[in-house]
Amino acid sequence: MDIKENLDRIKSELPEGVRLVAVSKTHPAEMLQEAYDAGQRLFGENKVQEMTAKSRLLPQDVEWHFIGHVQRNKIHLMAPYVSVIQGVDSYESLAEIDRQAARFSRHITCYLQLHIAQEETKFGFSPEECTAMLEKGEWKNLEHITIGGVMGMASNTGNEAQVLDEFHRLRTLFDTYKERFFSDYPDFSTISAGMSGDYRLAVSAGSNMVRIGSSIFGERFYGINR
Repeated sequence: MDIKENLDRIKSELPEGVRLVAVSKTHPAEMLQEAYDAGQRLFGENKVQEMTAKSRLLPQDVEWHFIGHVQRNKIHLMAPYVSVIQGVDSYESLAEIDRQAARFSRHITCYLQLHIAQEETKFGFSPEECTAMLEKGEWKNLEHITIGGVMGMASNTGNEAQVLDEFHRLRTLFDTYKERFFSDYPDFSTISAGMSGDYRLAVSAGSNMVRIGSSIFGERFYGINR
């Protein structure tokens, strides 16, 4: 497994302006360090304790993205260092992130996770729920967070037409929210979509941030102390 070679190959495929989050969950810190030495700075984890342990071993300029489902009782563990929390699917989570960011005198970027897949197991706001939350406007009073964009996961299916349609739906929602709620917020700029198996489709539909793990690090290593 040549991590540098994998990173270089993927980055060469990505259009200018598309950012790569290296999804390092279950992989040991030594592999993350290898990716760091190859120039990678954005890493994504979906377990708070695992990300926190790795953050203590990696250099301080790593940009940590939490990409798992947000549990409000664990936000305080990552608030001191996390850069972006991608899986936000309730106003209550936004408010708790704001509260914890204030405790540590920090500012944290959040992405609104939208349920675009035809799978009930996926987390995320429904479009109707997200629109209602944004219309209520309470989020505008949160001073220690920035809503920086949207995140979504397509269905786990070999039907590329369906996957592409779901990614287009995410892009449409982003455009709608940008026009209706964030036209004066330049930081609302990210569409985080696409993983190892479907990132090319996501990029073609407008994603400007992809979350790739196995194509960089290989299959997940469940022997790690999680």
